[in-house]
Amino acid sequence: MSHLRISAISYLNTAPLMWDFEHGTAGAAFDIAYTLPSQCAAELARGTADVGVIPAAAYATIPNLSILPGVCIASKKAVRSILLVSRKPLDAINTVALDNSSLTSVALTRVLFEKCWGGGREFTSLSPDLETMLSAHDAALLIGDPALKIDRPQYQTWDLAEEWIRFTGKPFVFAFWAVTQRAAQQSNLDLAAIFQQSRDHGLTPASIAEIASTWALKLGIAEDAARLYLTENIHYYLDEPCLDGLRLFYRYAYECGVLPRMPELHFADAKPALP
Repeated sequence: MSHLRISAISYLNTAPLMWDFEHGTAGAAFDIAYTLPSQCAAELARGTADVGVIPAAAYATIPNLSILPGVCIASKKAVRSILLVSRKPLDAINTVALDNSSLTSVALTRVLFEKCWGGGREFTSLSPDLETMLSAHDAALLIGDPALKIDRPQYQTWDLAEEWIRFTGKPFVFAFWAVTQRAAQQSNLDLAAIFQQSRDHGLTPASIAEIASTWALKLGIAEDAARLYLTENIHYYLDEPCLDGLRLFYRYAYECGVLPRMPELHFADAKPALP
């Protein structure tokens, strides 16, 4: 078949995953386009992409997808880039503006309110501009690079990964690579190996140093802060604890009416290496 189409995200936390596609030879076998997390899922649903780094919540809404095993964007501690931000204490928050570039973090926010903080809040989807969001709402959800740039001492903030871990004792999985089952069946590439290897190359000390230097300038944050975020706050391995946390998230989100179903996890099969 022709080149597989990858829908990717241009965020600091996805940079290690894209290493071989941007710096190695893997990119020659794919057509790559960058978009927002929520749009990666939309492109897989429309059939305009074959592989995408999709929000975990989107997997419950799109049929005929398989997960590329072993690779994810998760956290086993505070994540720093998924924040609920307010000038009020939690019990005074009644209205919440939700970052419309997100799916999973929106679902997680609603699960945490329903299961931990008390339901009955009013939610509105908006573009991720903090001051605009807070001008008409008690709190705002921001994800990704905008959240990393917040001057947190000016506000009350809740790190959603940290809150989930405190509540459940399990890691939280925000996103992973998914492939359409049609593309997985027709391709002769070992997609799992390609994407795992790209992750591994992106997490070498030399790669992390280069990514941190480049993205610190882009985001206006300290280089050391970018490096620590990639090495301490983000967990890139879809291991058994992460799978347990993912399944629990799907159950809670379904119970709260946030997701339409609790999906079973289907994984793409490994392909034998070509001679």
